Amino acid sequence: MKIWFYVLLFTFGNLYSQTLLKPDRIFDGIEMHDNWVVLVEGNLITYAGNLNGLKKPKNTTEIDLAGTTLMPGIIEGHSHVLLHPYNETDWNDQVLKESPVERAIRGTNHVKNSLMAGVTTMRDLGAEGAGYTDVYLKKTIDDGIIIGPRLLVAGPAIVATGAYGPKGFHDGVTVPLGAEAASGVDQCIETVRRQMGNGADLIKIYADYRWTPGADSQPTFLQEEIDAMVATAKSAGKYVVAHAGTPEGMKRAIQGGVETIEHGDGGTLEIFKMMKEKGIGLCPTLAAGDAITQYRGWNKATDPEPERIQQKRKSFKMALESGVQIVFGGDVGVFPHGENYREMELMVDYGMKPLAVLKSATSDNANMFHLNQLGELKIGFLADIIAIKGNPAKDITTVKNVSFVMKDGLIYKE
Repeated sequence: MKIWFYVLLFTFGNLYSQTLLKPDRIFDGIEMHDNWVVLVEGNLITYAGNLNGLKKPKNTTEIDLAGTTLMPGIIEGHSHVLLHPYNETDWNDQVLKESPVERAIRGTNHVKNSLMAGVTTMRDLGAEGAGYTDVYLKKTIDDGIIIGPRLLVAGPAIVATGAYGPKGFHDGVTVPLGAEAASGVDQCIETVRRQMGNGADLIKIYADYRWTPGADSQPTFLQEEIDAMVATAKSAGKYVVAHAGTPEGMKRAIQGGVETIEHGDGGTLEIFKMMKEKGIGLCPTLAAGDAITQYRGWNKATDPEPERIQQKRKSFKMALESGVQIVFGGDVGVFPHGENYREMELMVDYGMKPLAVLKSATSDNANMFHLNQLGELKIGFLADIIAIKGNPAKDITTVKNVSFVMKDGLIYKE
């Protein structure tokens, strides 16, 4: 493994480093190609196509990636860089007992693990009680202090007053919340503005949640509150995503104009079709539910699938039938960072075609997240490129075999 923190791009008239990547095949973010190569100059892709069509510049470094599939860096759509698996420490104790300093230190390992697993961009959808620590993790990556993916961060996330945790304490005890509470249109607008001012790239809201421990989720924000938060974010050139799993919570989020719905466990065919019509993506987070169910005692190798897993299969099948855009994102942090591939494996297991999964994790997510120079191996795009041993279009489990990672033209794993 080679980790290069600095590359000199301008040296005595030599404008760019030039690297030619030669794999067995290339998935360009849309489709698979044989006998293709990719030329990188500086941090940009300057050629992607058949080797015979390339006039190779002088002093080009060639990297032989025989036996691999070259593809755009993975774009993780739902992560929590400040959480670690709940079978290590449950969520309540992470929020209540781990300081933001400890969680930031853990986070430096988390983002590195994801980068080494081929994830070159991540949406962090909530610092879960650690304030704006994810904003500062993003800054340290951008400043070259630590290594990690490009981050899109939501900061604290926004919940309706009384509708989030940690829960289970009597009314005389004040505990830190895992998100920022707001109520009423004016306060919702103020909270969105404050979070954007503190560095949030996007706004995450909870359109439904459990009001008391162990209860079923119910809608939280009123329609006018969601409408106001979305309008406030859009006026600043940002967007809103919604945690939602109940039919009514999802409907309110859809009507309010969020760009993606996270989880969507209780979605119906009607709701998914409504999302498709409005261009709203579904991030199903299959791997989170799979992991949590195992933490609670399900032996996946021997036991029949619990009702929660069966229901998730049904809702995901309806989502595929509706044609709604599936956003790759596993809720990593609930399970180990660096094992982001679990979501891809489950997407295939639950009925999605491997090539469609690869597209979801690259060009589709790039388009959904407004990342105009990412997600494809295309001239003029940024050089976020990975190589996988094997062919993930035939066997999705090979996505765990990442042998090469380049982000912004720098090689982090070879």
